[in-house]
Amino acid sequence: MSSLFPALTEALADPDGTAAHRPALRFGDRSLTYGELAATAAPLAARIGEAGRIAVWATPTLETAVAVVAALLAGVPAVPLNPRSGGSELGHIVADSAPSLVLAAPDDQLPAALASLARVDIDVRATGPATSPAPDARHLADELPALVVYTSGTTGPPKGAVIPRRAVATTLDALADAWRWTGDDVLVHGLPLFHVHGLILGILGPLRRGGSVRHLGRFETAGVTRELSGGATMLFGVPTMYHRIAESLPDDPALAKALAGARLLVSGSAALPMHDHERIARATGRRVIERYGMTETLMNTSVRADGEPRAGTVGVPLPGVELRLTEEDGTTAVEAYDGETVGEIQVRGANLFTEYLNRPDATAAAFTEDGWFRTGDMAVRDPDGYVRIVGRKATDLIKSGGYKIGAGEIENALIEHPGVREAAVTGEPDADLGERIVAWIVPSDPQNPPSTAELADHVADRLAPHKRPRVVHHLDALPRNDMGKIMKRALAHD
Repeated sequence: MSSLFPALTEALADPDGTAAHRPALRFGDRSLTYGELAATAAPLAARIGEAGRIAVWATPTLETAVAVVAALLAGVPAVPLNPRSGGSELGHIVADSAPSLVLAAPDDQLPAALASLARVDIDVRATGPATSPAPDARHLADELPALVVYTSGTTGPPKGAVIPRRAVATTLDALADAWRWTGDDVLVHGLPLFHVHGLILGILGPLRRGGSVRHLGRFETAGVTRELSGGATMLFGVPTMYHRIAESLPDDPALAKALAGARLLVSGSAALPMHDHERIARATGRRVIERYGMTETLMNTSVRADGEPRAGTVGVPLPGVELRLTEEDGTTAVEAYDGETVGEIQVRGANLFTEYLNRPDATAAAFTEDGWFRTGDMAVRDPDGYVRIVGRKATDLIKSGGYKIGAGEIENALIEHPGVREAAVTGEPDADLGERIVAWIVPSDPQNPPSTAELADHVADRLAPHKRPRVVHHLDALPRNDMGKIMKRALAHD
C-alpha cells in the first residue's frame, strides 16, 4: 500500500522542501514540523525495525506520537499501554503481546510490570537530517499489523485487537470524505493516546492528511479557547469534555466565540446527552456531530460535514462500511427503517481488525459465518438511514412487558429534566414485567431531587409509558472509565 503519511514521506525525500516545513505536532510549547518529525522518527524506525512487536508507554506527549509514527514507518506493530493501568492488567498485556522492548519518554518512571522489557528512550530533540533511512512504506502489506490495542476487559482480561495497516488507512480516508478533512485542518484534542479515538483519529488522522494536531495535554476549556481562537479548525472530544464546555459557556463568551468559529466539533466514545447538544448549539450556533466506532472496527458511521447535524444520532455508514441490524438470533436482518425497531449492529468492511491476539476462540465468536462482526451494540435506523444507538446488548437492552427497550433513549429523556444532571438506565428482574427499568441519577440539586413519579411521568410523556423508570436511585456521581463511559456493571453491583 502507499505510505500512511504522504507528507512525512515527502519530507523524508526532500528535507528542504515545502512539506518539511509544515507544522505536524504540537504538545503545549513543544512542537515538530514534518521535517523534524521525519528526522526524529526515521532513525528510531531504523533502530526498532528488527524488534518485532513493541510497547509504547502512551502518555499524552510528543514522545508517544513519535514512537507510534516510528513503529508504523518500520512496519513494527505497536502496543499502546495505558499509564493508568494497574500492575496486574499491565502484566497481562505484556505477557499476552510479548513485546521485545518498550518506548518511553526519558523522564517516564515505568512500573515494575514492565521491568522485564528492554527500554528505548525517545529523543525528540533530534531536528537535523535523518541519519538513517526509514523503510519504504510502499512495500508494507495491507494486512501487516499496525497496532495491537487492548479492549477494556469488562467481561474478562483485556483482549488485544490486532489492527492492520489497511484498517487505519481505510478509516482515516473514509473520515476525510465524511468530514471534508484536508491538510489545511488543524485539530485540537486532549484525549489519551492509548486508544483508537485519541491515537488513531487524533494523531494519525491529521498526519495522514498532511495537516497538524495541537494536543492540550490535559483537557481544559481555556486550552480549547486558545487553540480554536489561534487558527485551529476542528475539535475532538468525549461527552465529559463537551459537558464541561456546555457548563462553562454561559460565563465564558470567549469560549463561545472560539467554538462558533470552528469548522467541525466531533464527539465520540459514548453518546453525548441531548441537553449538552442543545446548550452548545444555543450558545455557539454550532452543532456537535457524533460518530460511532470501536476498537475492533475503528470507525463505522458518522454524521457528515455536509449532512444534517442531527443530535442523538451517529449518522450514516462511512464509505466502504457495510452495516446491518439483526434480530436476537444474530442472523435474521432487521429490515425496518422506522426509528423504533431495535437490532444488533453488525458491520463488515476493510475497517475491521483481523483477530484477537492469541484468542482464536474469541475471534471466531466475534464474527458470523459470512464475515459480519458482531458489535454488541443495539440501534434503530431512521427512515433516511441515520443510525441511533440505544445501548449495549449485554447491559442496555431491557426486555420489559414484551418490549425491547434501549437504555440510551431513556437516559436522553431523563437528562432533559431540569432536576437531572446525569443519568444512567439499567434493567433488573421483575416477576411481572420480566425486567423493570431502573434509573440512576445525579440530581442537579441533591437537597431537592426529583421524585420517582415525576421522572416516570417525564419519560412517559416524551417516549412511551412502557419506557418509564419504575425505580430511581440517587447518586453523587456515576462511575466512569478513562474515556468517560459509564460503567454500568458497577451500578448493577452497587
